[in-house]
This record gives sequence, structure tokens and C-alpha cells, in this order.
Amino acid sequence: MVKRGRIVAFFLAVILIAATIGTNLTGVTKDINLGLDLQGGFEILYNVEPLNEDQELNEQVLEATVQSLNERVNALGISETNISIEEERIRVQLAGVEDQQQARDLLSTTAELSFRDVEGNEYMNGSDLVEGSAQQSYDQNNTPVVSLDVKSASKFYDVSEEIDSKEEDLSTPYPDDLMVIWLDYNEDTSFAEEYGKEDPKYISAPGFSDGPIRSNSVQISGDFTVESAQQLADVLNAGSLPVNLEETYSTSVGAQFGEQAMNKTIYAGMIGIALIFIYMMVYYRFPGIISVVTLSAYIFLILVVFELLQGVLTLPGIAALILGVGMAVDANIITYERIKEELKSGKSVLSAFKSGNRRSLATILDANITTLIAATVLFIFGTSSVKGFATMLIVSILVSFITAVYGTRLLLGWWVKSRFLNKRPGWFGVKKDQIHSLEEGEVVEPKFLNRKFDFIKYRKRFFALSLILLTVGAIILGVFKLNLGIDFTNGSRVEVLSEESISTDEVEKAFENELNVAPKQIVLSGDNNEIAVARFESELSKNKIAEIQDYFSNEYGSNPNVSTVSPVVAQELAKNAALAVLYASIGIIIYVTFRFEFYFALTAILALLHDAFFIIALFSITRLEFDITIIAAILTIVGYSVNDTIVTFDRIRENLKFHKNVKSFKELAKVVNDSLLQTMARSLNTVITVVFAAAMLFVFGASSITNFAFALVIGLIAGTYSSLFIAAQLWLVWRGKNIKNNPIDFSKKNNTGGPQV
Repeated sequence: MVKRGRIVAFFLAVILIAATIGTNLTGVTKDINLGLDLQGGFEILYNVEPLNEDQELNEQVLEATVQSLNERVNALGISETNISIEEERIRVQLAGVEDQQQARDLLSTTAELSFRDVEGNEYMNGSDLVEGSAQQSYDQNNTPVVSLDVKSASKFYDVSEEIDSKEEDLSTPYPDDLMVIWLDYNEDTSFAEEYGKEDPKYISAPGFSDGPIRSNSVQISGDFTVESAQQLADVLNAGSLPVNLEETYSTSVGAQFGEQAMNKTIYAGMIGIALIFIYMMVYYRFPGIISVVTLSAYIFLILVVFELLQGVLTLPGIAALILGVGMAVDANIITYERIKEELKSGKSVLSAFKSGNRRSLATILDANITTLIAATVLFIFGTSSVKGFATMLIVSILVSFITAVYGTRLLLGWWVKSRFLNKRPGWFGVKKDQIHSLEEGEVVEPKFLNRKFDFIKYRKRFFALSLILLTVGAIILGVFKLNLGIDFTNGSRVEVLSEESISTDEVEKAFENELNVAPKQIVLSGDNNEIAVARFESELSKNKIAEIQDYFSNEYGSNPNVSTVSPVVAQELAKNAALAVLYASIGIIIYVTFRFEFYFALTAILALLHDAFFIIALFSITRLEFDITIIAAILTIVGYSVNDTIVTFDRIRENLKFHKNVKSFKELAKVVNDSLLQTMARSLNTVITVVFAAAMLFVFGASSITNFAFALVIGLIAGTYSSLFIAAQLWLVWRGKNIKNNPIDFSKKNNTGGPQV
């Protein structure tokens, strides 16, 4: 008899989930902080240097610098600001800045005001001014000026009197009784050199035609606009920086770029997720429909958690969310495949459901922990945008346990326990002629596509194929090297966006003839070649970046993206990338050794190195730019590859427990082959769903993550191949060599092969 109450509970739960998502989704997405690459803005990493030899760069000085930078940013009215200390460096991230150059100048100006004579002798400095008194005003001719108050009117009178009384030197083209007002005076720069220039480095040089000044109010005049006068007033009110700041890394994103990138990536994600939903419903029938419900809740919960954590959503972060859907569905696929196996063995729907859930949980846990290790390492060693990707990946893994594991079990359990699905194996995608009889003792032989394949028989061919490909890849890599991005080589990168298609010649002429800089390389991208990416071997100066942004903004109506990386930072990024892969590998070895045995861990690491090398070799062949986001892709593949490998290893371990004492290579080979056949559908279905997401990012996503998506697609395919045909079979060869003298018995807690669970 069907228990209809459970079915009613299911539909009420689905309605509640749909209503919650429908009424709250817009509010949640609106409150999420967008990164620089989605709304425009810039990020600068400053190297902190002392003002003089006696200054010590301690924590107090660094915090005072951050406070001063915050005050300057507040003067611009920027709400989304992140200023952080990284050892003896300070990272500044400003999102949604309209005038990036103004903000850049405001941040880096030391703002040490000084009053000097024409010979450079200092008479007064910023300490003589009343704090916060600077303001933009107008002189008698209605010209913008900056007015401020001095602490001592008598001191200012004495200074003006002394300068006014200087004897005139007829050999100079300027009077000697001038008070030269400097901002960040440099001893290598003299008034004589700057005098007469259209844009001198000093602010102004007033004389005293009416004699010494008896006032505590000072007016600084110059070639000011209202905006530049207000900017100087803001700088002076914020106070001088207690240190010197030198740019070592910077990246700026135009608002148009950010908006286009976000729209294209969200569109790609919607297509990818829709394909995953359709595939799950077609292949897994009714459980696939359950997956669509839980995955919808999963996406919503991810956004809620990310918003509560005050996370910053970046372009790679959106990619991680989309990929997370493909990875979250893996938990469903593992469970559904186990349920189908149990149904085929002749068990009832209820028994198959309970057994499938119980046996799949450990596999899901092991697989996700290895991906979590890779994502954590990525977060520790990644740059800001990569950290956004890693954060989203970590949140995705954790939330998937709530939805893809427990949510699915709850919803599907209501139907199973209602007894409605009894005698309806077709709702699970199992045909009646595939079901064996438990009473007659029929044994379910593992098959794939209803055929019994012998993968172990061809193991030498798989090894030879991989060896050939690795050798060819090594030769290509040795000859052509990698087309390293500025993240690893230092230099500058300018990304120009046009409303129409542009040519490399057009952009090259603009750089060389109008801007007087020669790019090393120009590459076109975008759907209609509307984006041009120019690479420079050296760092572009702050002034040159401003000139480039002004030129292309006027020419094409869009502010270009500009990134610069110093040699020191490039070396650190390369070092951190290598360490990230190394530490992720060590973490995975330790975990897999603990959960399985050392031989399993060793072959898993060889398989993931095999996959990572394939990605690197293909980037060498295609000459695509290899930047820091590709390291994020490689570490994602590392996690995924081990995830896939562990699912196979878990089945091998389970089957070895059933076989008890395995004493011959032939016995071990049969166990491994059966395990491969049993996990084949899961491995292929998982890679298909994740590739759906990655491929849509590659085809429809923003140009800045095209290479990232390409690396993921190749890595996912290579990872599935290595998990099925390299890792498991390498383990078989190594573990089977001395099996007669060292039998495998996983029915015990420990054996000579290593620690077991």
C-alpha cells in the first residue's frame, strides 16, 4: 500500500525550495560583493620602503600607512575597499573606481608638503600646517586654488620676510625672492631645472610683491582645475605617508570589460548547468529529477553562504560555481550507480536504496576531501582572483554534502519509503531483463554497455600510449617552451576592447606612433576580434598607463585593462605556483596512504602528474598564454583526477574485502578489472557533466578565462583516462609483483601493504 503522505511531503518540500529561491535569489545576488574583474577597478601591490635609513618598518608603521591610505580612499568616496598588509608589502584593491588614475595618484603620493627657496633650502613643512585645514577655494580672479592654515602666523611671517629679503641674482632667469611650494620634494630635482616647464614638478612659486605676509592663511595657486585643486586638498588633509610606496604589481579593469565578462560567463554557466540538468534527467530518470531539485538548492545555498562570508565574487569564482555544479552532481552519480547495481542484483527498491547510500558515502567523502586539499592549497598560495576561485570551490565542496548527499537522500527516501517505486525499476533506468534473481543465486557480472571488457589485458598498450605522448610532449616543451604570461616573466599586459572588430596592425600603430611604446606581441580575441591583448617585456610606468588608458578610452569608448608585474613578484608567483602543486601532492599522498595504502597513494600522484604534464605540453603546442589562472586549473584537475582515481581505488578495496585473501596476480587482475567495469559508468558520467560546464565556459565565457576553461577540458579528459587506465593498472603491476609472498587481505584492519581503514 502506497503511503501518500511521504509523496505529499516531497511536493511540499519542492514548492518550499522553489518559493525560497524565487523570492530571495535577487536580493542575495544583489548583496554579493563583486570583484575588480566584474565591476572594474584596480589592484596594486606596494613594496613598503623606509623614508630614511633610520626608520624601522615595524607593524605600527605599516598599520599607520594603511590608516593613511584608508583616509585617502575615503576622500574619493569609494565604498568597496580592501587594504591589507602582506609582510612588508601592502595590497590595495579598489572596486568600481571611475577615475582610476586619480585614485592611483592619490594613493602613491607621499604628500610631504614643503616650503623652500629657489636653492632648495627648506623653511616649513607639513608639520607646520593645521591638520585638516586644506580646502579648495578661489582667488580674487575666480581661479581655483588650495587654501590652508599654518599653526604659527609669526613663523610664516618670518619665513616670508627672510625669502623676500634675498638679494637678486641677475644670472638666473627667475627672481630669487620666490617661495617654492613642493609636494614630495626630491633632492635630485632643482627649481632651476623645472622653471619654465609647462608642467613643473613643484606646485607653485609665489613671490612677495606686497612684502612679507602677516596671516595664518596660505593660498597655493597653480595651474589648477577645480578637480585637481580638490584632489590636492584631499591629499594634504589625509596627511603624509609615513613610508615610501613602490608599485611591484598592478592590474586595472575597465567597467565595460567587467560587465561584458560577467554577462558572458553567466550566460555560459546557464547553458552548462542546463545541459547537466538535462543529462541527469535523461540518463538517471526519476533520481535525475531529484538531482535537479537538490542542485538548484545547492546553487542558491552557495550564493547565500558566499554572501554571508562577505566573499568577493570574481570571474574565476563564477567559473568555480559552475564547475561546482558538475562536481556536486558526482555525489549523486556515485549514489545512483550503486543503487542501480543493487537493483540489478535482485534487491528490492528499499534495500537497494539503503545499501547504495551506505556504500557510496565513504567513496564520496574520500573523493571530496582530496579536492578540498587541492582547493585549500590554492587558497593559501593564490593571488586575489585565484583566492576567489578557491573560496568558491571550498564552499561548493562543503555545501554539496548538505544538498547532493543528505538532501538527495531525504527527497528520494520519501518516494522509496512511500512504496510507490516498488516494482518500478525503470524509474531508476534499470530494465527488467537486467535484474538477476537472488533466490536462484545469480551472480551479477560487472559489465559496461552490457559487455564484458578486459582492460587489464591491454595495460601495456595503455602504458605505451601514455609513455609516447609524454615523450613527445617533453620534446615539444623542450623545443618550444611555454608562452609564459607576465605573471611569471614580469612586464605589462594591455587588453583593449572595441565595439567593432579591430586588427593587430591598427593597435600596433596606435602603440608605436601615438603612445611611443612597442609591444612584444599582440593577440586578437573575442567573438568578432573586438579584443586586442598587447604584451610588453618591461613594466609600463604609472604615467604611461594613464596615457594608454586615456588614448584608448577616447579612441574606442572603453577603458583598457592594464596589468604590470615586477621581476620580484613574478619570481614569487612562479615559486608559489610550484609550491602549491608540491604541497597539494604531499597532502594527497598522506591522506590516500592513511585511507588506503602507500602504493595507492604513489600511483594516484603519478596519475595526477601525468594529467598536469598533458596540460602543460598542450599549452606549449598551442602557444596559448600560460598565466597564474592555469595553475588554478591544474590544481583543480589535480583534485578532480585524484577524486576520480579514489572512486576506482575505493571499489578495488571493497572488492578485495569480499575476496578476502588474494594470493595470485590473476586473482588480483580480475578484481581490478571488475572494479574498473563497475566504476566506468560513474567515471564517464561525471566527466561528461563537468566537461559540459567547462566546455561552455570555453565556448561562451569571457576571453580572460578561455585558456583557463581549455586547461580544464583537457585536464578532465586526461584525468578520467589516467584514473581508469593508468593509476589502477600501475597499482596492479606494482602490488602484484610479490603477491605470492605478500598476499593482500583488506578484511583485516592492517596488512603489510600499509595502513588500511
